[in-house]
Amino acid sequence: MAKAIRFHETGGPEVLKLENVEVGEPGPGQARVRHTYIAVNFIDIYFRTGRYPLPLPNGLGSDAVGVVEAVGPGVTDIKVGDRVGYLIGPQGAYSEARVMPAEVLIPLPDGVSDRTAATLMMKGMTAQYLFRQVYPLKGGETILYHAAAGGVGLIACQWARAMGVTMIGTVSTDEKAEIAKANGCAYTIVTSRENIAKRVREITDGKGVPVVYDSVGKDTLMDSLDSLQPRGSLVSNGTSSGPVVIDSQLLAVKGSIWVTRPAMMHYITPRSHMLEMADELFGHVLAGRIVSEPKQSFALADAADAHRALESRKTTGATVLVP
Repeated sequence: MAKAIRFHETGGPEVLKLENVEVGEPGPGQARVRHTYIAVNFIDIYFRTGRYPLPLPNGLGSDAVGVVEAVGPGVTDIKVGDRVGYLIGPQGAYSEARVMPAEVLIPLPDGVSDRTAATLMMKGMTAQYLFRQVYPLKGGETILYHAAAGGVGLIACQWARAMGVTMIGTVSTDEKAEIAKANGCAYTIVTSRENIAKRVREITDGKGVPVVYDSVGKDTLMDSLDSLQPRGSLVSNGTSSGPVVIDSQLLAVKGSIWVTRPAMMHYITPRSHMLEMADELFGHVLAGRIVSEPKQSFALADAADAHRALESRKTTGATVLVP
């Protein structure tokens, strides 16, 4: 048996309950992982509230690190004692231990601690696929990135700096602006008192940017479109303020804008590609170009409090649960 967060109905943080669950032995192609740190991601809130439906009751979370306790028949590239992380697979990472498909487990290199890795699996791999695959940056570009002081945002700041990309980042407070700048964000826009599109035009001498990475969604849509150059690209990689609905005619009016709504699953498979992505990410970490540690930690039993903090926008950087 192991402790795990479960929910039997959708709703607020209060629906998250700590329960005993049966873990069992791994079957063919599976491994049992004992978690050391569990990442909290904004997408977890979408599952909890029902925006992304799940059969109920269910577990929560898709992103954790830990140690392999047992492997099932046919598993050859993962062994007992390996330190691993994962970011895809069935919901249920908010737990002390679980059985997982071995093919989704990513070995952690020496020199990258479990604590650091917990902030990198989903968030670091998200930065990788956004910057290196969805709209591949080459260096020298000026970009707009929303929520620059968030969990993915702080990694994106450092990755942009490492690539020679000038990042304009939006933040909600002056405190978060300082954090983003310290991590490599060249310019910050404090949305509580500055006009996003106007500042982008000022920074870029009126040209605008070739790409906007927008994880906020509904509230920033028009600012994102108004910040783009003609034929620019809007990467709508999240909807924390609500879903994005666009009239295609508006895209023509704003400059023949391209829009994509990427999903990690379409960029991370097959396994060989996932491991290559992880190698690139960990290469930056081992070289000191990306430094990442949890900014907030909660006990597994306090998962509801972690969700409250995330939803209230009181967090910066990564948040983790500790079993």
